[in-house]
Amino acid sequence: MSATPTSDPAIEVPRGLKGVIAADTALGDVRGREGFYHYRQYSAVELAEHRSLDEVWHLFVEGDLPSAEQLRAFRARVAAVRAEPLPPVVLDALPLIARAGAAGPLDGLRSAVSLLAAAEGFAPVIDLDRETIVAQGMRVVAAMPALAAGLWRAGQGLDVLAPDPSLDWPTDYLRMIGGATPKPEHARAVERYLIATIDHGFNASTFTARVIASTGADVGAAIVGAIGALSGPLHGGAPSRALDTLDAIGSPDRVDEWVRPRVEAGEKMMGFGHAVYRTQDPRSELMHRTAAELGGDLVDFAEVVERRVVEILAELKPGRELYANVEFYAGVVMELAGLPREMFTPTFATSRAIGWAAHVVEQVEDGKIIRPSARYVGPPAPAPLP
Repeated sequence: MSATPTSDPAIEVPRGLKGVIAADTALGDVRGREGFYHYRQYSAVELAEHRSLDEVWHLFVEGDLPSAEQLRAFRARVAAVRAEPLPPVVLDALPLIARAGAAGPLDGLRSAVSLLAAAEGFAPVIDLDRETIVAQGMRVVAAMPALAAGLWRAGQGLDVLAPDPSLDWPTDYLRMIGGATPKPEHARAVERYLIATIDHGFNASTFTARVIASTGADVGAAIVGAIGALSGPLHGGAPSRALDTLDAIGSPDRVDEWVRPRVEAGEKMMGFGHAVYRTQDPRSELMHRTAAELGGDLVDFAEVVERRVVEILAELKPGRELYANVEFYAGVVMELAGLPREMFTPTFATSRAIGWAAHVVEQVEDGKIIRPSARYVGPPAPAPLP
């Protein structure tokens, strides 16, 4: 069947747009065959290991790592935006959204961010200057941890806690969920995860944000759309599922009997394999090191499972080069830090929002609407009406 005629010649591309370069970006890149990814010119893993979340947020907003003076100024800016109270209509709606969102806080986050943008009068980006777009992006990013934590607590029948800007983001996020100041090592472990998940090439949610921004829609719409894409288990919904796999296996002596028949049946192993990496996922290695620093029986068990699953995959799927991805040890880290499992993917969303907001700015500056073509494969047209 021939392609549908268009005004421009059709260009055939791989299914899923794999390998297709859709835009230019200065925000970062993923080099899958090397097992490396970066934010601007810096290794994302090195940033996660040695820098704070505020410093990396500055890198995405301002384009460089801050000096000590710049960091103080940026932290004051962040504290001010985190201190902005949520509109009363949003606060009042959180319990209603939590009760309606049977699938958990991630579904609720879509509604909450949409309501926030509407309540604060976000306008189409096509009508705004860069400074305003950046400011609105920072507002959404700063509000998302409070919204996510508030939705979870409301769903548990607990009081929603307001942010405490005197605390750093990871510490305050864990406090707003658990109701108590967390251990520093738990906050730092979560901070590493947050930094490591800010951006990762033109993944489904980032591409969604850019498509929406390219239409001139408002910042809130772009981020709501990105959250929707992230909710898919094949994108951001796997950390809790990877942990569920450990629960299902139960003990080291049951790894083979649980894993082998599922691999032979062609079932996807949550927490293993990645669309881009053909070697070890550098984020997984970072989370593995972080989990090992926290220690405990769960970490020991996860290491046994990882080793044996990789061996079974190598045996049954030779040449596929399947390794643990970021979700596998991220789930372990977040469990040890005290995060409820239904909060794993919302936590991912709170950090990825930094990347989404930066991509929105970049896409607006590009100024071109993203409008690909499709190959029509239905019955020949025009056909006579019956």
